[in-house]
Amino acid sequence: MAKSNQFIKQYFGNKKEIGAIAPSSKFLRNRMMSPISFHSADVIVELGAGNGVFTKEIIKRMKSSCKLFVFETNELFFELLSKDIKDDRVVFFNESAELINQKLSANGIQCADAIVSSLPYAVFPSEVKNNILDACISILNKDGVYVQFQYSLNAHKLLKQKFSKVTLDFTPINMPPAFIYRCKP
Repeated sequence: MAKSNQFIKQYFGNKKEIGAIAPSSKFLRNRMMSPISFHSADVIVELGAGNGVFTKEIIKRMKSSCKLFVFETNELFFELLSKDIKDDRVVFFNESAELINQKLSANGIQCADAIVSSLPYAVFPSEVKNNILDACISILNKDGVYVQFQYSLNAHKLLKQKFSKVTLDFTPINMPPAFIYRCKP
């Protein structure tokens, strides 16, 4: 089955986990990567990797000593990613991002330099959203960046409550068009 067909099938079967009907465009991918200092980042975390569009781009850009921790709860996407990507710098978790502290700590990591999130907050209960964002803030270093995309502005207020600085970007060249949040602790 082609990757785009798998994506569509997962969307219709798991609307509480999958927030998009199609993989992200290269325009969105580039805008999501732009705030990350890949030359200095030692630890990057990805939340909601889906089919790996951002994962593969992060791997291409990150330095050889950087570690990437990827969280994906969808079983099919997790299996595809962990079979497709064979890189010693990448650690995959088929776990909720709520467990980010425990999972990174178990790998000897105390903080992250960047967090890239594709989580569909619009479909998450408030408690889960808050747990995930609080966990992200607790492990993000003081100069780190949290980059999130959404298809609406409904996460804007919550992100402004959680982070000290939130800037907003937009890319119309995506299906659907997307808002990009760049957040600082």
